[in-house]
Amino acid sequence: MPTLGDVQRLYEFLRRHPTGVDTFWAVLLVGFGFLWVVEAEMSRGSRFAAVPIVLALGTTVALRRRAPEKMLVLAILCGVAQLATSVKPNLADFAMLVIVYTVAVASARRASRFALGVAISAAPLATLRWPHSQQGWWEDVVSAVFVSIPFVLAWVLGDSIRTRRAYYAQLEERAARLEKEREAQSKVAVAAERARIARELHDVVAHNVSVMVVQADGAAYVMDASPEQARQALETISGTGRQALAEMRRLLGVLRTGEPGEENDYVPQPDVEQIDELVEQVRGAGLPVDFKVVGSPRQLPSGVELTAYRIVQEALTNTRKHGGPDVGASVRLTYFDDGLGLLVEDDGRGAQREMYQDGGADGSGHGLIGMRERVGMVGGTLDAGPRPGGGFRISALLPLKPAR
Repeated sequence: MPTLGDVQRLYEFLRRHPTGVDTFWAVLLVGFGFLWVVEAEMSRGSRFAAVPIVLALGTTVALRRRAPEKMLVLAILCGVAQLATSVKPNLADFAMLVIVYTVAVASARRASRFALGVAISAAPLATLRWPHSQQGWWEDVVSAVFVSIPFVLAWVLGDSIRTRRAYYAQLEERAARLEKEREAQSKVAVAAERARIARELHDVVAHNVSVMVVQADGAAYVMDASPEQARQALETISGTGRQALAEMRRLLGVLRTGEPGEENDYVPQPDVEQIDELVEQVRGAGLPVDFKVVGSPRQLPSGVELTAYRIVQEALTNTRKHGGPDVGASVRLTYFDDGLGLLVEDDGRGAQREMYQDGGADGSGHGLIGMRERVGMVGGTLDAGPRPGGGFRISALLPLKPAR
């Protein structure tokens, strides 16, 4: 017994071989046409003329999808030949319905309208050629109208399918174009964010190097008079150098693009201690924020300090944008033995799905893209999404050990 999989495979095979399917139906149509030729009462000349006409009509069905307009012309020639040789309408003429439908589906609008005109005129011509002698002229007119209805319906069906296919094709093209535009916007956002991160990390490294230079100058100045101060300065230089080296290693692979007129003075970037000031600023803007620090605060790598500050800053900005009225937020900094944990939550209405899916592009900004880039730069992890009880949550874990 055939299974559903067998039926599906057969369907896919038939879809891949449309001409073969059409040829099968054409053979059946030609077979019925020959039966009519054998059994119908007609003159010998008409019988001989009917054979090539039936074969030609079968050809129009077999090749209708490969060359619909040419097959329409062949069907018209068959109709003219029938009128000229007195071959009456028969089962093979069903091919004319098929080709009218096919032209309406697949051909240009001009060819489709021409097929409609031919279909409408076919029945009246046949009625004039073979009138019903026992009926009045008005009955012949009614008969011609009824015979024309299947041709008109075939054209209407084909034209409606053509319109639907064009509509679906337009939707697919639009979806593909929007997807490409969205990918391009995401790539541009990632590139811009990486450039901004690179500039900030460059500033951090430059600041560390400046500290090293100052300490080295001081050590050289007091080396003879105060060896102990010189030793402390050298230790500071060593620690700062290792930290700068770690930041430079994280900077590798990130392209820093310079803008015209960019200032070349480097200043220290925000750190974890300034998160308290950031929270106070947000409170002053009208957003209640509960801020707590868990664990023992200690010295962190400059890149981690900057990343932690920017994550909290961007998370609170998103809360103000998307949280809605009467929203509140909480910020938790947790010092672990080998990492710094960040948890920013709010009880607002949450955010759109685009905010936390497909990279975090929200249509009006790319905050989560920037967060993911920053966290990735320091080797950490980030999780963002709606809270089970409502609102939005951003959780990040930043390693404290510098990369080696």
